[in-house]
Amino acid sequence: MIALLDTHAFIWMDSDPARVSPTVLAYLNDPDCTVFLSLVTVWEIAIKLGTGKLAIRAPLRDLIDESLFQTPLQLLPLRVEHACTLKGLPPIHKDPFDRMLVAQALVEDAVLLTTDPVIRRYPVRTDW
Repeated sequence: MIALLDTHAFIWMDSDPARVSPTVLAYLNDPDCTVFLSLVTVWEIAIKLGTGKLAIRAPLRDLIDESLFQTPLQLLPLRVEHACTLKGLPPIHKDPFDRMLVAQALVEDAVLLTTDPVIRRYPVRTDW
């Protein structure tokens, strides 16, 4: 099985672990599941840090490196297939980062771990 963390799930894992659901923790602890952190999430966090809309406890690079070392997360790069799939998605969600995560989940046949009800309107598997 493959799962993909939504940006808020990644942030909560670091800043407010009590908000992360037992279901998400089960994906992370399942040795038969690959859980991805998208480069899109890193990009979104970097933009929000730069605009002052987000604060995190450590420099972004340190946070990513620490998370990859301490958890079974793997980085998912942005690929041409992801961008091509994005082109075909209806504009249900106004957030381009969330739309790209949907596209990545579709291409990778991954469950998107999210609390976002708008994302659930896409034909993508979600869980929380």
